[in-house]
Amino acid sequence: MLNLVIIGSKGRMGRTLIACASRFPDVHLAAAIDQGDDLHAVIGQGDVVVDFSSHEATVAITALCAEHGKPIVIGTTGHSPEEKSRFTAASSRIPMVLSSNFSTGVNALFWLTRKAAQILGPAFDVEIVEMHHRLKRDAPSGTARTLAEILAEVRQLQLEPSLRHGRSGFVGERTPEEIGIHSLRGGDVVGDHTVMFAGLGERLELTHKASSRETFAQGALLAARWVVRQPPSLYDMQDVLGLK
Repeated sequence: MLNLVIIGSKGRMGRTLIACASRFPDVHLAAAIDQGDDLHAVIGQGDVVVDFSSHEATVAITALCAEHGKPIVIGTTGHSPEEKSRFTAASSRIPMVLSSNFSTGVNALFWLTRKAAQILGPAFDVEIVEMHHRLKRDAPSGTARTLAEILAEVRQLQLEPSLRHGRSGFVGERTPEEIGIHSLRGGDVVGDHTVMFAGLGERLELTHKASSRETFAQGALLAARWVVRQPPSLYDMQDVLGLK
């Protein structure tokens, strides 16, 4: 039996996680806490911690998990480079799964994007379009940023100088080194992501559309069941799904 501690239990993902966990016979919800609750009081009850709270809390949460030797699955996004560097340092002491998206389909999109970029090469212009619900706070989404990181890595580009967050005004001709990234917000959209490879006379589009948060919750629970069997290190869903 896997004893689970969920942080961010009152949020949209937290509530979905709790609902999904009840369907796994080998998963027991040991504790579900949110802002203002004391993680110190419940961390000993769990075998693994799943965090979908907020990026501001990640450093403190991972430090406490490392102190207690608890593996952690991190689903928060929007971390600054400094924040990420601080909390990922704990992976030398505990196994940690960090992913911008826990969906199996989205991780297939990551894999396909890498392969398409390798096959098509720099002759194809690349653009990323993502859309989420009106309540999402960060932009671009963590998933869109991961897609941009993959494209930049394949093309051996520096990420930040290459990104074009929308275009306005007289911006001149598009250069081959650009990675366009565009964020749409509205309604109750769970999450849509498209990577476009635009060449001369042809265009390839890779699209993933999520219609329910359950796909993310199920992936996070899969990661939680997987990470408890791993040695200390920093992992992502590509590791969990065996795509590396």
